[in-house]
Amino acid sequence: MKRPQTNYAFIDGTNLYLTMKNLGWKLDMQKFRIYLRDKYGIVKAYYFVGYLPEYANLYTSLQSFGYVIVFKPTLRIKGKVKGNCDAELVLQAMIDLPNYERAVIVTSDGDMACLVKYLRSQDKLLRVLAPCLEGSSHLLRLAAQTDIAFMDNLKQKLEYKGKTP
Repeated sequence: MKRPQTNYAFIDGTNLYLTMKNLGWKLDMQKFRIYLRDKYGIVKAYYFVGYLPEYANLYTSLQSFGYVIVFKPTLRIKGKVKGNCDAELVLQAMIDLPNYERAVIVTSDGDMACLVKYLRSQDKLLRVLAPCLEGSSHLLRLAAQTDIAFMDNLKQKLEYKGKTP
């Protein structure tokens, strides 16, 4: 009998949310967690996001779906919220490196290219999941080579059709 894989997902939450919003659809995060488990054998899914108190219910929902939330403090600068989690995502992927067989990185951000390149060199990259081809970084696509997939075609399967939590 084949042993189940111990794969982890590292999700750039803000990048994922904003890209999906720009595509005109909302990702059902509960369905997405199940998809990650079933398709990629993900046993731990980290979700990196800047903390905003007004989204406490969303964070609770994400945790109930099985995500491990990693918060970054946010700053409001000239009316805009800043809470870039790139460094936290990369650091967590490296801290956990001995604990997972392979990683799925969910982002379209070119800042993740160095992590993706390193994970590939260690045979630890399972897949980069970018929300769409058009908005994904060329540097990220180069680093991932053939280990990248785009979520554009998952709308029918993973679109949220209910009420926002």
